[in-house]
Amino acid sequence: MPANLHIDLVSDTATLPGIAMREAMAKADVGDEQRGEDPSTNALCERVADLLGQEAAMFLPSGIMCNQIAIAVHCRRGDEILASENAHIIGSEGAGAAVFAGSLIRALPSRKGIFDAEDLTAALSNPRPKSPRSRLVNIEQTVNRGGGSIWPRGTLQEVVNVAQSNGLATHMDGARLLNAVVASGISASDYAQDFNSVWLDLSKGLGCPVGGVLAGSRSFMEEAWTWKYRFGGGMRQSGILAAAGLYALDHNVDRLAEDHENAKRLARRLSEIPGVRLEFDDTPTNLVFFDVAGTGLSAEVICEELLGQGIRIGVETESRMRAVTHLDISESDVDDAVDALAVLVQQEGTTPSNAAAG
Repeated sequence: MPANLHIDLVSDTATLPGIAMREAMAKADVGDEQRGEDPSTNALCERVADLLGQEAAMFLPSGIMCNQIAIAVHCRRGDEILASENAHIIGSEGAGAAVFAGSLIRALPSRKGIFDAEDLTAALSNPRPKSPRSRLVNIEQTVNRGGGSIWPRGTLQEVVNVAQSNGLATHMDGARLLNAVVASGISASDYAQDFNSVWLDLSKGLGCPVGGVLAGSRSFMEEAWTWKYRFGGGMRQSGILAAAGLYALDHNVDRLAEDHENAKRLARRLSEIPGVRLEFDDTPTNLVFFDVAGTGLSAEVICEELLGQGIRIGVETESRMRAVTHLDISESDVDDAVDALAVLVQQEGTTPSNAAAG
């Protein structure tokens, strides 16, 4: 990481625990998590289970472990998972479903990562003995590579109904679920309670240094504990980390609205730069995808040039970039980042106006 990095838009995982969160961690009551004796971890799990409308929950080191444990519990070797083509479990988890559960994923076409009951019904319409057994429906709330799009409550319910009527389990990748809650005004339990499993990330917009919480029924959690040990996710005095989660739930949820406003500002100002095109027509939460092909500069070149100025933006493809707002990004940081990009494009780019000037 460059020593001069001061505006980090690469992800909301770039958040750093603040002083008050660190103090809460230092003062945490702790015990042996594997024996159920860590009071801070127990309190976090009980709180998240209640928040998500589930019976029980477990604290895990990472969100990917949350997804992969859920898949391993729901699926058997040769089973099929249905998910949007841009789902995190397809593009960002190292083919974990195939490696650990022996399951394959069928990608459902969807530009913003939201399919509907008709799409799911069509995918399930022609089962054959020689086909894989469809076993699990995965949805991501919000959809990362759908520009932070939010699944409507009604669409979720319709998809769950189709899954249940066909004997399929349902899993919600709720990494940024609370972003959806704050943006929509719909409670987390209203979104998640009908799912067989769901998890919540602590290390993104909530600002914790590490961790996620996986929730489901008591019978689901019994099996999940076996997989937690298999994955090496058992911890000891994890209350030091769980205390950060408790602090975040008390202090860092409502403020997600600031991240959403900053993302809207970022998108609006990016759209004013010649040659920059927004990937999506709206910015519902805290993710902004944009294409820089029209500037004459590659995403990698822009990334490197801005990094030299202490500004980091993510590179998705040769011309696609992703910027994510979070609690360590202010309105002035957004303006400074966009101003730096605008100057770079004007000086180095080959947009039509620059070509004419040359």
